[in-house]
Amino acid sequence: MFGMSELALILVVVIAILAIRKLPELTRSAGRATRILKSEARSLNDRDDAAPRP
Repeated sequence: MFGMSELALILVVVIAILAIRKLPELTRSAGRATRILKSEARSLNDRDDAAPRP
């Protein structure tokens, strides 16, 4: 029948096929998360700069 190396190869191919379908969605969500993180960090820096220092 099949050995371990053949089963591993089939598993890798199946995972690659499934990952290719999800890749555009994953990159889109990663871009959104990066933009949100940058804007939050920028707003925190602006808030710290605007606060009076004792």
